[in-house]
Amino acid sequence: MILEKAGQPLTLKEIPLPVPAAGQVLVQVLACGVCRTDLHIIDGELNHPKLPLVPGHEIVGRVAEIGQQVGELKIGDIVGIPWLAYTCGQCHYCQSGKENLCENAEFTGYTVNGGYAEYMVAYAAYCFRLPPDYTGPGAAPLLCAGLIGFRSYRMADADAKNIGLYGFGAAAHILIQVAVAQGKKLFAFTRPGDTKGQAFAIKLGAAWAGGSDESPPEKLDTAIIFAPAGELIPLALKATDKGGRVICGGIHMSAIPSFSYDLLWEERMIRSVANLTRQDGHDFFALLQHIPVHTQTRFFKLAEANEALDQLRNSKIKGAAVLVMDKKN
Repeated sequence: MILEKAGQPLTLKEIPLPVPAAGQVLVQVLACGVCRTDLHIIDGELNHPKLPLVPGHEIVGRVAEIGQQVGELKIGDIVGIPWLAYTCGQCHYCQSGKENLCENAEFTGYTVNGGYAEYMVAYAAYCFRLPPDYTGPGAAPLLCAGLIGFRSYRMADADAKNIGLYGFGAAAHILIQVAVAQGKKLFAFTRPGDTKGQAFAIKLGAAWAGGSDESPPEKLDTAIIFAPAGELIPLALKATDKGGRVICGGIHMSAIPSFSYDLLWEERMIRSVANLTRQDGHDFFALLQHIPVHTQTRFFKLAEANEALDQLRNSKIKGAAVLVMDKKN
């Protein structure tokens, strides 16, 4: 599925089979999650994509061919391919362990072709070998929703007990399972009136669920905002206790309205999350060996990508949408 121009539907096209360069592998895509970041790209809110573009960066696939200078992967390996596609290793960010901020980074499904396709190429060093329990289509959302949720979660104070999740979609429904297993108390905030979303959060272990316009029954130590709505920041600050943190987990957010200083005072903190590091991925999948996570997914065929995107855009997906490449599905 090809994005020719921002603001237009994707087009189903047949393109030549990509050839892996040195350090790359050819991957047969088994499944690709449909992420809100894909919407930001397609709708023109992220305005520097490579065009024409194959979107998609939550990929589960099988290694089909290996380029030169690839030592660790072999044909037949099941791998996960995330948003971070390449870093230079030379800039001061890479040299200081902050490759997520690399000045010369490439991003899957944004600056290089992604997983809305039957085959793609990826740098072997940026592919994750997936644990045996996470090699099916249901694992696709873990490659972005899971990883960005995990990175956001790790920005909370280690002693944080009460954690609020604003926007209960793909990332939140994964993260809540990890946090509850670690003894945290979760408070879920949905769009006002979304009783189905609130019931879903309670089912997954939330201590409370309500609309984003409501106040939780207890003050939060950390609030993590996944919804791309800037107006949630003042609301989250108001719900957060002294010394607490508000973590913005999205790559794009609407304008943040002005708010009075007293909401930020008393050493509250606002922090954004940018991309991920490979270490995030290794740590996350190692954690899943001890804390099983089950994704709530709705499967679509590749040719149904526009329908999946529309349903995500209109908040009709509970959990995550996933494109499955097997033509029998």
